[in-house]
Formats: sequence, structure tokens, C-alpha cells
Amino acid sequence: MSERVAAIDCGTNSIRLLIADLVDGQLVEVDRRMTIVRLGQGVDATGAFAPEALARVFKACEDFASVIRSRGASRIRFVATSAARDVSNRDEFFAGVRARLDVDPEIISGTEEAELSFRGATTSLDLPAPYLVADIGGGSTELVLGDANGVQAAESLDMGSVRLTERHITTDPTSPAELAVITRDVDALLDSTTVPLAQARAFIGVAGTCTTVAAVALGLPQYDRTAVHHARLSADELRQATTWLTTSTRADRAALHSIHPGRVDVIGAGALILQRLFDRLPVNALTVSEHDILDGVALTLA
Repeated sequence: MSERVAAIDCGTNSIRLLIADLVDGQLVEVDRRMTIVRLGQGVDATGAFAPEALARVFKACEDFASVIRSRGASRIRFVATSAARDVSNRDEFFAGVRARLDVDPEIISGTEEAELSFRGATTSLDLPAPYLVADIGGGSTELVLGDANGVQAAESLDMGSVRLTERHITTDPTSPAELAVITRDVDALLDSTTVPLAQARAFIGVAGTCTTVAAVALGLPQYDRTAVHHARLSADELRQATTWLTTSTRADRAALHSIHPGRVDVIGAGALILQRLFDRLPVNALTVSEHDILDGVALTLA
């Protein structure tokens, strides 16, 4: 017997939907889609969601509601992450989502976000343990170390592609001085993490920053989920992609069809987070997974 469920993840930069059938505790994907909404626009500076950002989220919710109805999902879980944790007008966000999807959004903690990403990313991977899963989002980065028995350590760090871009990047291309400031901030947070990075024997990257960096490293003419999923990037491949993404112009990045237009302006900061994290790990490759927090959320409905 199977049940069709829908999972929605609303992050700082994007909102994503997964509709899947739960069959004997496993997921069979039916529909997966993403819309860039930039919910975190200006949040770092103002502490509130911008009206135009809320409008973009609510439009995406309307579109997702239509897809969920047409696909016949029986249950929905909607989780919101970094951008929604501390804003002053989150009641407006809650009400708008509820009106369109008839479900109460859940603002999950950084630790739960990390654990859900870990569960989603590691269900079909055979790698040496323990493995570190990194979810680099728009407002935060979730790190989780674990193995087949579950999570050993997890933490959410206040660094993300949108947050660091809005704080530090004003030039095009990004200046060496701006890159140095971002590097300093990232390193300071990695210095303070409670997750024992040195214990990792494999490194798994999930979500938009990691999958976009992989698409660039692989030289894909268009984004291709099949090619990106479980791709392994060597240290040299990752460094070459990061160097290009952090020093290219916005126009150069926009010309690459493997980069979603909504990530063009923030992918450099995200790639730098990924690179600085990789440089601290005793591993020689990055494995990229298209399965992430969405899959973890859907599995909780089993």
C-alpha cells in the first residue's frame, strides 16, 4: 500500500516542492520543482520580510497548491528555515501560506533542518562513514556528521549565499577585498562549529549552491539533475569552479544556462562557503546529492 504526500521547503532564496509516493517506508518521486522567491531579501538588514518577497512566496504557494491537487497528495508538510526564524512579521507569512495551502507552516530549528537534510541525502549512498552533509542555503549553512545509525553531531551556522552577498558584495566582479571579508567571516564560523569536521571520511553537498557548483564544474550546457545527482568532484574540479564563480562578472555567470537566473548574483558567496568547508575536511572529493531536506521532510510523513 502507498500514500502520496507533499513536502514543501521554504528557504531564504527558494521554495521547493516534492510530491512522492511512500511505499514501504521509501520514496518514489512523482514531481519535484523549485521557484526562486528570495524570501530573505533584506531580512539581514531590516529584520522583516519585504512585501514583494512575501508576494513572490504566496504566488509560488498558489502554484504549488494547484500541482498538489492535480497530483492527489493526501498530506502536506510545509517547513520554513533560516529566513523565517527571527523576522518581526512572520505572522503575515504564516497567514498567507495557510490561506493558500490549508496547512500551518513549521519554522524548524537549524538542528532539525540539518537532521532532515542528512536523512534525505544519505538514504541511497554507499560512502565511508562517518560522512559530513552540508546544506548551504541562502541564510544559513547546516552541517551534520553521522553514519548509517544516524546523526552524531549537527549545527546551523549563520552564513549563506544571500546573507553574505547582501552584507559584503557591492562590486562586479566581486573585488578581492570583498572576497577576503567573506572568507574571514566564513572561517570564523567554521572555527567555532561544534561539529567535529576532522572526523569526516566522506563529504556530501546538498541543495542549490552545491548542485549549481557541480553543474558548473561538470561543464553542463544546461542544468541536468541526472548528471548532477551523485556526481563526485575532485579537489581540483571544485577549486576551478569556485575560482571562476567568485571572480567572474554577473553577465558571465548569467550566460551559463546551468546556473538558475535566481542564483546568478549569489552563487559566488555560496561557492566560497563550500570551498572553505571542503578545505578543512580530510577528504579528496565532494559527492553531490539532489536528495536533501525535501526528501527528509517527505519521509517524516511515513
